[in-house]
Order: sequence, then C-alpha cells, then structure tokens
Amino acid sequence: MSKEPRGLGRGLSALLGEVPNTEDLRKPIGYINKEIVGAAPLGRRENTADILRIPVDMIEPNPFQPRMSFDQAALEELAASIRTLGLIQPVTVRRVGERRYQIISGERRYKACCMAGMTTIPAYIRDANDQGMLEMAIVENVQREDLDPIELALSYRRLIEECHLTQDNLAERVGKKRATVANTIRLLKLPAKVQHDIKVGLLSAGHAKAILGVEAPEVQEQLCDLVIRDGLSVRELESIVRKLQVDPDAARSRVKPVRPEVELPQDYYRILEHVGKYFSNDISLKRSPSGKGVMTIRFDSDDEVRAFVEALEEKQF
Repeated sequence: MSKEPRGLGRGLSALLGEVPNTEDLRKPIGYINKEIVGAAPLGRRENTADILRIPVDMIEPNPFQPRMSFDQAALEELAASIRTLGLIQPVTVRRVGERRYQIISGERRYKACCMAGMTTIPAYIRDANDQGMLEMAIVENVQREDLDPIELALSYRRLIEECHLTQDNLAERVGKKRATVANTIRLLKLPAKVQHDIKVGLLSAGHAKAILGVEAPEVQEQLCDLVIRDGLSVRELESIVRKLQVDPDAARSRVKPVRPEVELPQDYYRILEHVGKYFSNDISLKRSPSGKGVMTIRFDSDDEVRAFVEALEEKQF
C-alpha cells in the first residue's frame, strides 16, 4: 500500500494530492533589465532609488560588520537557493569612492552570491545625500508601473528602514491605504521560492496574500506549486486555505496521539493488486476499524483509465 507524503498533514495531503515538482518552471532571477554599475562613463550618477547590478569586484564588506562569523552550512544552503532562484532581495551598499561600494546590509547574501559564482549582484546604492532627497527619490520610484509586487514591497521596506517612516507615514506618502502597504510588505515573509514565482508572474499578489493565511513555509511552497499546477484562481486558493487553517481548540494541544496502522483484510489487498496493475500501482487505501474508508487512484493518462474500464466491461478484472 503506498504511503502518503510526510510533513503535509492529513488535511493538506487530502486537499492537494500529489503536487509534482515544478522546479523546471523556475529560472534564476538576474535583474537583466537593471543597469550594470560601471558600464556608464565615469562621473555619471546612478538612479539610487532603483535596483542596480554591481560587479562583485567593486563591492567590499563592511569593516564594522558586527557579525564576525557566518554559519558555513547555512551559507552553502543560501548559495544553492541563489543558483536556482537568483537573489530575491538585493543588498544595500554605500558609495565609498569612484566605482567602489561598501555593504551596509546583506553581507550574508553577498557572501552567498560569491559562493554561487555570481559576477554581478543586485543592490540598492545608498548615497550620503539629504534624507528628504532620498525619500523623494524612492517614493518617485514606487510610482512606476513596471515594478513587480516584490520590488514594490522592497521599496516600501526601504522607506521604513532608511527614511524612518511608520507604515501610516508611508501610506500617506504613496497614497495607499495602510492595510495595502502592510499586506505588500508581508510578501517579504514568504519563502524565497514563492517570492521568485511572484516576481516572474507565476503567482499573483492575490494568490500570495491567500498563501500568507498559513504559517508553515513548506505548506506555503506546496500551495504555490498547486496554483501553478492547476491554474487555481485566487478564490479557489482562498477556499483551500480556509480548510487548512487549524481549529483554535485543536491547536491548544501540540502533541497528537499517533494512530496505529490498521491491518487490512485480505480482500483489500486483492483490490490493491488487481486495480493497481492498471495504474502503475499508484493506488492507496485507508480503512477504519469500523470498516469505513477511502480508496485513492492516481493515473497518468486517459489511456490508463480506458484500459481499466475495458477490463471491467470484458470481466477480465
């Protein structure tokens, strides 16, 4: 008897079924539409409100970085993610000389990018200019229509962190409701894979908002794959998320008793054997002690179903 995938929970696996690997749809984000620093003539100033690509040999670590050591295994894991998805959230640097830049934030990401073999790194350049000028430049950048939801969220967070705005101040500056600003920034809490899919258009901001209704990152990624696989609408996804949300009373107890597997009567094994041969043995069966249960058959093509029906009609089953 085939086993259910681990880690998804009974409710999730029943709702999602077998969610196939969708990694072949994901290509690394390279910010190829962004300007490369150093390509322009000397003396030209970059648009510091936008994301730019800086060659790694122009970037130096921050000598005042409080973190002196980085977990090597975690760095290698991040580097592997960057090779697959690209760097989702750019680093922030400051200009320290002609075509020389120093990291302000994101040194861990910078180190992982170097490990991943990247030659240019997406970054924000922080000028030592007037605070009001910086705020004005970022707000102007936010008004552009070609920003994807993740770029917009990053710009909002930059206004909060670098310009010292509250979410209320920010909402007033950009002409949005506070809830809209808050929901956009929340996108940055999603796993890198989900953020990637938002950036490249595989997932809409509405889908992402629905996915934020669950907390476990692995479940968020599974829901993302489900949307891509089945082309779910936002409303359909919201319906699934509502069914997955944990009952508050049940959530009080984190430890749940493990139910022992129930041995099936011999007739059930015969069903699994005879039916399974028509569907590459991709069949599972659950039965309670009272005799109630469910049988799940997964098939790869109409031909498999047709062969099974023909066998039934010819009583070869």
